[in-house]
Amino acid sequence: MGNGALSGAVIAVAGAGGPAGRAALLRLAEAGATVVGADNDPERLAEAVDAARYASGGATVTGETVDLLNLEATRDWATRTEKEFGRVDGLVHLVGGWRGSETFTKTNLDDWDLLELLLIRTVQHTSLAFHEAIQRSDRGRYVLISAAGATKPTAGNASYAAAKAAAEAWTLALADYFRKAGGEQGPTSAAAILVVKALVHDAMRAERPNAKFAGFTDVKDLAEAIVGVWDKPAAEVNGNRLWLTEKP
Repeated sequence: MGNGALSGAVIAVAGAGGPAGRAALLRLAEAGATVVGADNDPERLAEAVDAARYASGGATVTGETVDLLNLEATRDWATRTEKEFGRVDGLVHLVGGWRGSETFTKTNLDDWDLLELLLIRTVQHTSLAFHEAIQRSDRGRYVLISAAGATKPTAGNASYAAAKAAAEAWTLALADYFRKAGGEQGPTSAAAILVVKALVHDAMRAERPNAKFAGFTDVKDLAEAIVGVWDKPAAEVNGNRLWLTEKP
């Protein structure tokens, strides 16, 4: 494991207990990173951490229950992570959630209240908590997973698309921080956005064997793309949307 592309790196994963989180923990560990996962569901997180440790041959993968809707709790997580491992080379933001409506007219603004917390507030908290540690790294990355709907919203997805667009804007502001911190030499750390149409995993395929999931990104392919963000120079990915599906 010590010879992987991310050997020596310490990478935090927010929302590590879901299907995308599980895939990311495993792939990052396979690449040689020390992986520090967080989720608000301790049982789901423990299963994801154990699976990644086992499948990657005993790599260092840890998990911590963190309320990412609490800024101080998120900052404490960032501080503990850097103190324990000596550095933080990235934060992968995989906190998700979706609400939609049949038509624009039937939009329920209660959905916005939920999505604003899940999709925007958690991004604000993780970026504010980790940005200085990421900037101190010589290969720091903040990776947001977004959706094509943020670029081309549909009538029934107004709240979701608007929340994703806001999260993207916040991440691009973080990218500007990294750009300015790099000065004339250019950024050494980067904030990048991976854009998917939607995600699919094996359990979804098993539940709907006849579904085509056209344009969806498998969580394993997403995990590969996440690792790939570290393969490129910071200046190449900073402030950019990296499309994993066809642009709308």
